[in-house]
Amino acid sequence: MSRRTLLSTIAVVALTIPALGYSAAPAAAAGGLMTIIVNDPSNPYWQTEGNVAKAQAEKLGYTANVGASKGDTNPESNLIDTAITTRSVAIILDPANASGSVGAVKKAIAANIPVILVNAEINQDGLAKAQLVSNNAQGAALGAQQWVKDLGQKGNYVELLGSPSDNNAATRSNGFNTVLSQYPDLKKAGSQVANWDRTQGHDKMQNLLQANPNIIGVISGNDEMAVGAIAALKEAGKLSSIKVGGFDGSPDAVAAVKSGELAYTVLQPVATFAAKAVDEADSFIKTGKTGVAAEKQLFNCILITKANAGRFVGPFTLGQ
Repeated sequence: MSRRTLLSTIAVVALTIPALGYSAAPAAAAGGLMTIIVNDPSNPYWQTEGNVAKAQAEKLGYTANVGASKGDTNPESNLIDTAITTRSVAIILDPANASGSVGAVKKAIAANIPVILVNAEINQDGLAKAQLVSNNAQGAALGAQQWVKDLGQKGNYVELLGSPSDNNAATRSNGFNTVLSQYPDLKKAGSQVANWDRTQGHDKMQNLLQANPNIIGVISGNDEMAVGAIAALKEAGKLSSIKVGGFDGSPDAVAAVKSGELAYTVLQPVATFAAKAVDEADSFIKTGKTGVAAEKQLFNCILITKANAGRFVGPFTLGQ
């Protein structure tokens, strides 16, 4: 190579090297498709999650599609495939399964699509750019403490449990038990999994009541199961003597608190963290960072009783 050719080559290479201190990932403009995958929008909690995330994405200049996995990793995987095919710029995902959704997240990452998780976690850190969830342990403790106030410190009770594949179910149940174990005369007579579902809550409550006719309380991992239990207790003519506690802060649950059918519910701030998940996705698209130091972010829950239920101003939102 001649000296002149060598100098020309060096000059061309020098022009392609970023100046010292220049960001390796220049800021991108907002825009493109954001894929939002929720569990089941027939549940008002997940419906709100999808609606809020979609509205926030559109507010920031994106188009947005909302799909539902129904808590099944196969549809979830198909939705991830579609997001990849349609060149989504980010995926907001409520994982179907703490362990089973890891593969779907890895698939999106392999396609260079950032994933932000909402509501539920996966059992592997460092994959999603962020995991935004309710502080379920804190919320469960709030609910259990209120439930004891309403129920009293002596008697038999039963528990309705959420889906075993969702870490939130175990976290809430453990939170309940941490509080209730302090009252030795409160005895758990039975428990059944009702998978966050109203119909299953109704049917499992019937089974529990048949096996334990003398219970004085039902503590539930979410509002849909609690509302189903209330229906079963009404049918059995037992609601007036049995206290039911919920978790989510759904409109139906708040209405039941106001009417006295539900002792309390614990509001999860899903409207808050669904919007924030989109904000963090937007930040990552533009800067390569979410703008938040921690991958896992907890949002404290709020106890709703008759005393403050009137402050409920919209789906999963409590006014000042």
